[in-house]
Amino acid sequence: MTRSTLRAAALTGAAGLLLTLPGCRLKDSPGDLANGKQLFVQKCGSCHILARAGSKGIQGPSLDAAFRQDRADGIPSDSIRGLVKAQIIHPQRGGVMPAKLVTGSDAYDVASYVAAAAAKPGKDAGALASIGGAVKKTVAKASGGKVSIPADPNGQLAYTVSSATASPGGLTINTPNKSSTPHDIALTGPGISQAKGKIVSGGGTSTISVDLKAGTYTFFCTVPGHRAAGMVGKLVVK
Repeated sequence: MTRSTLRAAALTGAAGLLLTLPGCRLKDSPGDLANGKQLFVQKCGSCHILARAGSKGIQGPSLDAAFRQDRADGIPSDSIRGLVKAQIIHPQRGGVMPAKLVTGSDAYDVASYVAAAAAKPGKDAGALASIGGAVKKTVAKASGGKVSIPADPNGQLAYTVSSATASPGGLTINTPNKSSTPHDIALTGPGISQAKGKIVSGGGTSTISVDLKAGTYTFFCTVPGHRAAGMVGKLVVK
């Protein structure tokens, strides 16, 4: 048997075993892909790259890269789903992924979405197209010595503000974070090596108060990997 055939057989067996567990959907069910995508964006996207979900995490492996060869080898989506679900329930020891990040039918839905989306070209259509994807960003303008630079409420590694403007003098920057993914706000620039707010999640707000002179500053998230994934922008003071 070829390597791909052996792996497909093993994965199919694992999937069959997992689907007999309580809380799992029926074997021939495609799963609720909309629920799976929403949960993936909220719970998994901060660590994994998955192009169709618009996620750019860098702590975990790219799921597109991980399953590209499997797609080429013709391994069925059911087998990929079984492997993903097994990893959700029993992640690799010593890794950063917590066990049972989602459980029961939610885990099945997440695994179903990954199996349907990983390493596939194009974009999601229909109801799936409105979930995740690129974060719509705005330009913020400080008012009354304050400016808000929110984190994406869906948990993606992004602020909803690409850039901001302010006048010289005292400025308070607030970063509300409604998602379960931890974020903060930090600033560097003329005369400031780094001003940093606390890391928050679940409705908290990270705040810094600084005294700024004219110039261009950089705001970013200090949580490892988040700045590299895109949580960074410019503050122009003039």
